[in-house]
Amino acid sequence: MAKKIPPLNALRSFEAAARHCSFRDAADELCVSHSAISHQVKLLERYLGLELFLRKARSVELTRSGKLYYPILREAFEKISEGTESLLAPRRPKVLTLQLYSTFAIRWMIPRLSDFQRAHPDVSVRLTMSQIDVDFDHGEVDACIRVGRSGGKNLDHLLLFSNQLFPVCSPRTLEQHRLEKPEDLAQAPILQVYPSEEDWPAWLEGSGVQGVQPTAGLQFDSYDHALSAAMQGVGVALAMQPFVSRELSSGLLVEPFPAHRVDNPNRWYFVTRKDKAQQPKIQKFRDWLQSAIEADPDIAC
Repeated sequence: MAKKIPPLNALRSFEAAARHCSFRDAADELCVSHSAISHQVKLLERYLGLELFLRKARSVELTRSGKLYYPILREAFEKISEGTESLLAPRRPKVLTLQLYSTFAIRWMIPRLSDFQRAHPDVSVRLTMSQIDVDFDHGEVDACIRVGRSGGKNLDHLLLFSNQLFPVCSPRTLEQHRLEKPEDLAQAPILQVYPSEEDWPAWLEGSGVQGVQPTAGLQFDSYDHALSAAMQGVGVALAMQPFVSRELSSGLLVEPFPAHRVDNPNRWYFVTRKDKAQQPKIQKFRDWLQSAIEADPDIAC
């Protein structure tokens, strides 16, 4: 006898609402009304005899039962989707959705992606850029590259590399502000990357420098923007390899204090959900990424 399962529409509605943490966004995804999602979720709750959402004035939140049920359904729908795709289009490239910081994407990944595509034409990489770390429980990203510390019981972290922090500026800024020792930064405009607000304090402390306020100057949402501003003589930005090799070798940027590089307290990881880590498309990209990093002389693994 076939096992009894709840109505499929109710399951789809709950999974979408749980993933978005929103009935409205779930309705938009499934092309139905907000009330239809609410009705289907209530139908599922009656079927199970459990409350899955806490309804608030302007939002919804998963209950303990909802938090337990959601990953089960998410994995089930993903397997149905992947199985259907394999059945209908066995030769179509598998899509790998990868989230990156814009600096890593622009200054390292994109120039090398064609090598991966030539080696693995059966995998199509879809890049998405964000300065905010992935929420794997409520997104459709397969993997990401992030800087920080490993953690998360349901996540697989592969250490890629460590690097060092060091200030850079244009030759004009170097001459204009007479940057001969780190303490001279107190008289220069500092360019801050606010999603990485711990980096300047880490360098200043590691270099024994006091009296410099990194938040007093211009603030940017990415290292790419801050480094571009530094090249134009706007101020002094913090840098890390492998993102400034070209600019340093060409002289567009200079390193005023080469003896004062400080180890970055955060490290770079390739991260995916543990239940996806063995998917062939993820394994192929992970292996290629490791080889590409090992081949880059500007990266100290």
